Amino acid sequence: MSETAIVDTGLGDAEDDDFDDLFEEASSELPEHRYTDRELSWLRFNQRVLELAEDPTVPLLERTNFLAIFASNLDEFFMVRVAGLKRRIVTGLAVPTNIGTPAQRVLEAIGREAHTLQERHARAWAEGVRPALEEEGITIAEWSELTDFERASLYEYFHDYVFPVLMPLAVDPAHPFPYISGLSLNLAVRVRHSRTGREEFARIKVPPMLPRLVRVPERDTDRVRYLPLESLIAQNLSELFPGMEVLDHHAFRLTRNEDMVIEEDETENLIQALEQELLRRRFGPPIRLEITDDMDDLTLGLLIEELDISEQEVYRLPAPLDQRALFQLSELDRPDLKHNKHVPVTAAAFAPTDSDSKHARADIFAAIRKGDVLVHHPYESFATSVQAFLEQAASDPHVLAIKQTLYRTSGDSPIVKSLIKAAEAGKQVLALVEVKARFDEANNIEWARILEKAGVHVVYGIVGLKTHCKIASVVREENGRLRHYTHVGTGNYNPKTSRIYEDFGLFTCDPVVGRDVTRLFNELSGYAIEKKFSRLLTAPLHLRKGLLRLIERERQNALAGKPARVRIKVNSMVDEQIIDALYRASMAGAKVDVWVRGICSLRVDLPGVSDNIRVRSVLGRYLEHARIFAFENDGSPEVFIGSADMMHRNLDRRVEALVQITRPAQITELTDYLDLAMDDGTATWHLGENGTWTRHRVDADGKPLVELQDQRMKFIQRRRSPRRTRTTT
Repeated sequence: MSETAIVDTGLGDAEDDDFDDLFEEASSELPEHRYTDRELSWLRFNQRVLELAEDPTVPLLERTNFLAIFASNLDEFFMVRVAGLKRRIVTGLAVPTNIGTPAQRVLEAIGREAHTLQERHARAWAEGVRPALEEEGITIAEWSELTDFERASLYEYFHDYVFPVLMPLAVDPAHPFPYISGLSLNLAVRVRHSRTGREEFARIKVPPMLPRLVRVPERDTDRVRYLPLESLIAQNLSELFPGMEVLDHHAFRLTRNEDMVIEEDETENLIQALEQELLRRRFGPPIRLEITDDMDDLTLGLLIEELDISEQEVYRLPAPLDQRALFQLSELDRPDLKHNKHVPVTAAAFAPTDSDSKHARADIFAAIRKGDVLVHHPYESFATSVQAFLEQAASDPHVLAIKQTLYRTSGDSPIVKSLIKAAEAGKQVLALVEVKARFDEANNIEWARILEKAGVHVVYGIVGLKTHCKIASVVREENGRLRHYTHVGTGNYNPKTSRIYEDFGLFTCDPVVGRDVTRLFNELSGYAIEKKFSRLLTAPLHLRKGLLRLIERERQNALAGKPARVRIKVNSMVDEQIIDALYRASMAGAKVDVWVRGICSLRVDLPGVSDNIRVRSVLGRYLEHARIFAFENDGSPEVFIGSADMMHRNLDRRVEALVQITRPAQITELTDYLDLAMDDGTATWHLGENGTWTRHRVDADGKPLVELQDQRMKFIQRRRSPRRTRTTT
């Protein structure tokens, strides 16, 4: 395939209608129960995370981290996924899921699987990770195990730092049952009045601003011991209830519905509406109650009644609750218990040359002018590619304008600072801020206002759509003409997550891409409605049908006896139309490979339908985040990268962008990367019957299989030039 070959990604209206008719007719021939439910598939993804925590070959503190990731993932699942199902049931919108099962039955199945997984998670800690940590001198201690000296030292800490911020709240006729905030850890305390003998109930919130694991003062420096903060509070309850007899205490934790619904068509000010919705979210209805397994029936009955929660929504677990606290252990300076440190390298194209020696970094614009540059994070540095691109643009007197989408980043990010610096220098700067990015809404509103005050033109996209595409455009004057430098990526412009998220990014000064991206920004910031792009596939208008058309071409090639193959890497594979197109391609003889990190509604156990489909999943030290779409095209592969997952929200309710890769070497690199993930010699999870996943780690002789992320590190290191120096993100 020539470097300048470009697919026509637009679709005319008449052709759209014909394509819809073709799709509906072909899909009617497929079996009815051809999808796995997305929510149950998500739970199986989190099970894969848990399997990493259970794996003794994974470094110990990494296993601890995976336990915390599992807990954090499950919290968000309940706050959003389960909450959404319950809302549809309560409001009468309990439409069938994509497996044709009523939402209520899916909710019951989720409850069963979630209970099983949480119990397994607790066992993984109690029977696996915790004893292993103790063997390495890292202990989560019980109060009874402490010496008098240690107890006295911890009492001083309690009195100086904990006691002043505690707020015990009584429950009696004069004090109604207190509001319990979502994801807060609490102690339910029963006390008896010493004079009247009357029993009372009180609630104490464990302060979230204090370290959850309190370091135990040690005379033996070889050991590290912690006491959970709730245990320290529990041992000093007499300080909080003087004159009362403490009868009992138990930890509990509540999860609330934190899904957000904003009718943008009916609001005049999106920011104000969003701020109001953020306040409302704090008071969402309860959807899960976690309690310690020693809680008595009297206390549990009171919580169920006051919180208006069902017994099926109660999760009885061994202490400690909320194992997100285990993230704290990752701060320990024990490199022997972690993955070997990987330092990202500067991409070959951006490595300083002899002519750049007087500068700290290479001339990014000169490098891009030599040809498209493809970078792979975190193996290749975000700091010396994306960050350097925007920093140079902000400082370069020849740069006239910068336009960028921002979905998730931090206010102190060098990316944001570069935009502010450019605006203060008099350049035209446009930042499209997605203030509806889930759980980052308040943060995004705050730094959007900071950008506005600095003179950046801040816009919030199109009503009713989230802007999820990752694009940046720099307009530079060169020899009396304007040149567009463009970055299209698969990940957020976030220096922090770039260290742990696997993502690709393309830098190009191809005028075709420059025009496409300029038109897309005009559509996002103004009233332009683009019907056609040249090297981009964009949602919500073109992306799904563009992909369907490309998949259909592979099907037709297979029927004609030509080479036919579809290779896709995504976070989630849910969209029914895309899945049905893959089934039809498989039935025609095309090979279909899907590499998915999380949810997968596609099945591989349908005889005569999915015979040519393979699905793999990779989890490891980095979070697989890149989206890649590769089509064989009769021996002349076409490859796209971008921001879109195969989900309804991405294809119908978000602005997404895929860019076509045209340099042959980069096409080969991406297809080789996809092939490595699908190779039977690579350690992956394989999707099998009934939506189950099986981990493949060793071969028939018991020899460990190749770790994909380790192989990628080696590949990037091998192609470094002799002059290339290490850098950090």
